[in-house]
Parts: sequence; structure tokens; C-alpha cells
Amino acid sequence: MLKFIKKRFALSTKGAKDFCKGVFFTTLLDISLMLPAVFVFLFLEDYIRPVFNPSVSVTHDMIYYILLGIIFMIIMYIITVLQYRSTYTTVYEESANRRISLAEKLRKLPLAFFGEKNLSDLTSTIMDDCTDLEHTFSHAVPQLFASLISIIIIIIGMSFYNWQLTLALFWVVPLALMIILSSKKKIRKDFGGNYKDKRTVSEHIQEGLDTIQEIKSYNQEGNYLKKLDEKIEQYEKTQTKGELLTGILVNSSHSILKLGLASVIIIGANLLAAGTINLFTYLIFMVIGSRIYSPVDEVLNNLAALFYLDIRINRMNEMEALPVQCGNTEFKPDGYDIEFNNVDFSYESGKQILKNVSFTAKQGEITALVGPSGSGKSTAAKLAARFWDIQSGKITLGGQDISKVEPETLLKNYSVVFQDVVLFNASIMDNIRIGKRNASTEEVMHAAKLAQCDEFVNKMPLGYDTIIGENGETLSGGERQRISIARALLKNSPIVLLDEATASLDVENETKIQAGISELVRNKTVLIIAHRMRTVANADKIVVLENGNISETGSPEELKKQNGTFARMVERQNVQTIC
Repeated sequence: MLKFIKKRFALSTKGAKDFCKGVFFTTLLDISLMLPAVFVFLFLEDYIRPVFNPSVSVTHDMIYYILLGIIFMIIMYIITVLQYRSTYTTVYEESANRRISLAEKLRKLPLAFFGEKNLSDLTSTIMDDCTDLEHTFSHAVPQLFASLISIIIIIIGMSFYNWQLTLALFWVVPLALMIILSSKKKIRKDFGGNYKDKRTVSEHIQEGLDTIQEIKSYNQEGNYLKKLDEKIEQYEKTQTKGELLTGILVNSSHSILKLGLASVIIIGANLLAAGTINLFTYLIFMVIGSRIYSPVDEVLNNLAALFYLDIRINRMNEMEALPVQCGNTEFKPDGYDIEFNNVDFSYESGKQILKNVSFTAKQGEITALVGPSGSGKSTAAKLAARFWDIQSGKITLGGQDISKVEPETLLKNYSVVFQDVVLFNASIMDNIRIGKRNASTEEVMHAAKLAQCDEFVNKMPLGYDTIIGENGETLSGGERQRISIARALLKNSPIVLLDEATASLDVENETKIQAGISELVRNKTVLIIAHRMRTVANADKIVVLENGNISETGSPEELKKQNGTFARMVERQNVQTIC
């Protein structure tokens, strides 16, 4: 049962148990809400029945009923508190755990997943979908099941009292439910379309924020806003259509429920005239009939919410089903040589990136990957750190297959400097300390000095405590890159990956950064990717990639003499520099 609940509602084991508790206490609450009707029934039976039957006397005095009323209120209060704690409190705890679980899932996914998903899509999943689940599970789902259970219990109990009037009261319930259930497919389809349109609007807004510079540069503000208006209008249409359909169906069901009380009035009158029931029983069913449909109304309202919830639940289950990268958490390599052995890799089927690639990046040497754009250089470097898993072949570090090592454990041995630096809206000190979370202030400042950060940090009003804005917006490209190198220096890992670390910088900044890089790569296994041939002039080994294949391997001097691809690239860049 717990397994079914976990899968059906995308819950953890604890969440499934809490859900069952929530349904139980909500059922008790629904039944306890009938206590006022029970109180009225007992009071009328004691005080009104003697009016119709003089031989019957009043059993209890008013003090008894006052005390009984107080007891009923205390019971209702206690059940309400227990229901709140077992439903609302636990739902928000489960929501927090769900967000943490999603974050952990994302952390363990291969980077190929993030290449297929955009930021707004993932943000909507973690924030919007979790919020919708949180709201629905606290206000709808436990109440739905509890209402169904309480309705069944009430029907059974009332049938023993008088089955004819019970049937007259509840025959409308299956009919009202059928109206909602028969439209389940249509409701889900409309909700699904609305969900996609909402995502489209979010993605368009996110795209606008990411490309605002390009939009303004090419005078595309009008075109962008026009498309945004169209997407918002489409979202409004589907939202209105879905809400209108749901509203019509739910209100129609509520209207049908009103026929139940009318049935009790008509059938009860006939039974009363025939002498089958007495006036007191008739009045009791009239009183109960005015109150009994509250749980049914909850079911009708919450059924529609559950159909809407299914889209979110399916999304969560899809995320949970995604394959993660895993492996051993114990890793003791024999040295730090990186070896590619007949490696094949593609991001998607039919689009091969690397084909039968074999080379070794030795410890204590600088190995450079060069070649035309799209040749697979950056892909090869990222595969060396298991950013993705290869399709065939083997990549080893210190003789051990990296596909059998847990990625987080593996990456403790790597310092990576990318061309596109990512910084956080925090101080310079905190941004550098990401390289080593427990580093002292002295260690951070030493790494920053080696990376040539002192020059610009000392000019700032708060020095290393200066907040640099989102993604370091207050810094230049060269300054951001130097912070990235300082991080890598602070981490001081035995393997260094440099992916176009200086490609977008001017000569002055590149010279400053090269000084930091020289300190970073000393006595380590270094894999460097560069377009500028002067960047790899001091490399110990050059691996030339073309169309996913290795075309040349050797030292810079050896490859120049071969007059191949590398020699042509050097010559071409020399000509461009002279011009």
C-alpha cells in the first residue's frame, strides 16, 4: 500500500506514512463535524419525541446537554489539532524534503541532462511544481480520501436507521461523481495544455533576461514584447478555458446534490403518510440532509484539483526515474595519468562527437588539445572528469576506470577553469573560498595573490569583502577569470583542466593570467584546451582533434615539422597577428 502511495503521489516513505495519518485524522475530523447533528438528534429525541408520544418522558436535564455539548466541542478541537499537525505540518516538511531530494537528484545527474533542459524549466520544477504539490496536499488530497471514507461510513450508519431515506439522500452522490469522472480526460488535457503554456511564458521571460543585451543592441524590443504578449494571451486563454470547464462541471455536480434533499422531502412525506416512519424520523433526516453533503462537496472540489495535480506528480516521477551517475566513494589512484582508450561519445544518437579516441595525459606534463571548432576538444576534457559517461571504450585515472567512481569523489582530484566563469552574488573572499570551503583567510589571500587578483581587489572600497553582484557583474572579464584561477589555486588538486581559460581576453590580461596559470599547473597533470597557438607553445604534448578523431600527436616542435594541421594553424595565426 505504501509503495502504491509513494509512486502515485511522488512521496518519500515518511511522506507516504504521514499521508496515511493525515487521511485518518481528516476522516475523524469529517465524522466529528457531524457531532453537532448528533447533538441535535439526541436533544430532539429527548425533548421533542414526548410531544408526539406523551407516554415517553424526558430522560436528561439541560445540564446534561450543556456538558455533552462542551465534550463534543473538546473532541472536535482535539481532532482538529491532530488533523492540522498530521496534514499541514507534515506536508510542509515533506515539501522541504522533496526540494532537497530534487537538488540531490540534480547534483547526481550527468551534465547531458542540463544540456537538454533550460534554467526556467528546472526552476519551475523545483519551485512552482513543489509549491503546487505542497498546496494541494495540504488542502485537497487527504481531504478527498477522508471525505470518501467518511461518506461511506455515514451511509452505512444511516442505512441501519432507515434505508429508504438514506437511499433518497445519497442517490445523487454517484451521479455527481460521474459528471466529474466522465470528464477526467478532457480536464487533464486542458490542464496539460495550460501547464505547457505557462512554461512557455516562463521560458520566454528567462530568454529575454539572458539575452537583454542582444535584444537592445539589435532593436528587437518590440518584436520580443510582441511575442511575449502572444504567449501570455495564449496562456490566459487556456487558463480561462480550463477554469471555466472545471467550474461548470463542479457547480453542475453541486446542483445535482441539491436534488437529494428534495428527494428526502418527497419520499419522506410519502413514507410519513403511509405510516412507515414517524414525524420525528422525518425531521431528523431533514436536519441531517442540510449538513450531510459537506464531505461530498469536498470530494467534488478536490477531484478536479487531483487531476491538475497529476501533471506535477508525473513530472516528479520522471525526475526520480532519471538515471544518475554513481560509483565507489573510495578512490585511491596509482598516480594521476589520464588515459583515453578507444573512446566513443555522442550527446544524442546519430551525432557522434568522439570516435575511437586514444591518448595519455601524463602526470607532471601539460597536454594540449587543439583543433578546429566543433572537433571535440572541450568534450574530451570534460569526459576526463566524468561530466558525461562515454558510450564505449575506457577512460582511466591512475589506472582506475573513472566510470566506476562516484563523480563527487572523482572531482576532488580536479581543478577546473572554464572560459565562461560563474560567480555568485557574494564577496570576493567567498567566491574564491568555493575552491576550499574550510580555507583560512590567509590561504584565500595567498591564492588570490598568485592569481594576480591583488591589483584590482585593493582598489575596491571593501577589498576582499566587496560584494561583486550576480555572476560578478561589477567585474571585467579578466578580473572574473582571475578569481576563477584563484579558486583553482586554492583547491590545489593534482589534475588541472583549462578550457579556453584566456580565449576572450586581451593580451595584457592574458599575460597577467598566464602568470597565475603557471603557478597553478606546476608538477600536476594538466589538460589544456586553446585556440591560440601561443597558449600551448610550452605544452609537453599536443593532441590534434579533427571531426572527433585524433589526427596528430606529439610535441609542438615535432608537429611543426610534420607540416600537418597543427603547423597550418600556427602559420595561419602568425599571419593574422602580423596583419
